[in-house]
Amino acid sequence: MKHKTAIFLAIGIIIMAIMLYFIGIDKVIDALKLANFWYILLAIVVQILTYYLLALRWNIINKITNINVSIKNILPMILVGLSINNITPSARGGGEPVRAYILSKHAKKPYEETFATVVTDRALDMFPFLLLSIIAVISIVLYFNLDYLTLTILIISIVGITSVSVLLIYMCINEKFGKKATGWIVKLINRFYKKDPESLEKKAIKAISGFQKTMKMMLSDKKILHQALPLSFVIWVSEILRVYIVFLAFGVDVSPLLIGQVFIVASLIGMIPLLPGGLGAIDGVMIGFYSSAGIGLSISAAATVIERLISFWMTTMIGLFILPHYGASVLDKIKLTNLNEEETAEKFIDELDYIEDHGKKD
Repeated sequence: MKHKTAIFLAIGIIIMAIMLYFIGIDKVIDALKLANFWYILLAIVVQILTYYLLALRWNIINKITNINVSIKNILPMILVGLSINNITPSARGGGEPVRAYILSKHAKKPYEETFATVVTDRALDMFPFLLLSIIAVISIVLYFNLDYLTLTILIISIVGITSVSVLLIYMCINEKFGKKATGWIVKLINRFYKKDPESLEKKAIKAISGFQKTMKMMLSDKKILHQALPLSFVIWVSEILRVYIVFLAFGVDVSPLLIGQVFIVASLIGMIPLLPGGLGAIDGVMIGFYSSAGIGLSISAAATVIERLISFWMTTMIGLFILPHYGASVLDKIKLTNLNEEETAEKFIDELDYIEDHGKKD
């Protein structure tokens, strides 16, 4: 895992370095010297506030399922999850099973329950994101001259994310569909894992059933609609606000609407599982769109560098610094995203064994 992550990160950094080389590294450095320190500090404060809002939303969801963990304890779990999302090329989802696992160990709750809260948390993030993505893509198509490849990638990304979100929610509320999905998963695992298929099926059905039960309970709670969902929109606004403040640091009074459009589209492309955290891809998209909108290329690059230092590198470093606190078992959990098919099947069985054993204790 370490070697693959290092290689992917290196590729992303090389791509960014090549872009800066063609822009003119000296020009970017000159632009960086013009940045107002206090605005950059304010952008960092907004980023820290975003961490808190993410922890607050997950805390609301956890309380619905009687998982009572303080925000003080949830916050480092959020940071670990975000950092792993940044270093695994898995559509920014590699950290979700990890923080569910950490919460399960900390709160002494079954893994299927904590994983359901993480899925709900991620789904709540997707609702405003999908809405904003559709609006952003339409507006960018109208105001920018996009090539067919970029436009196709954006449309496929939106359709793909929407489809997965709808299927996951439908699986949670429709028991029959959930059983069919479980059967499909079991057949897929059986292709690589031939030992005791009947036991595997029983464990998988038990795990999915517990997951569905928890999800149904959360989706029917009014706190999701009245508190957690509005908070999701606030979180996205805070993300866009951070970028806007970074541009103010360079004396560029750019339209917040443009910032929002570019940030959402860049985030959308960053969800394609190519490089960790969209490293290189997000940077290139942001620089390209900002410069196309009339902002100087060197300023666009400098602002993007600062923004990514705050949102990507600062978050990644803090999360990785916290990670060892949770022990070697969490590090083993991260390896799941980089295993081959047979090893992944073995790991899936271990997960089901963990759920069964932990459920008996509770």
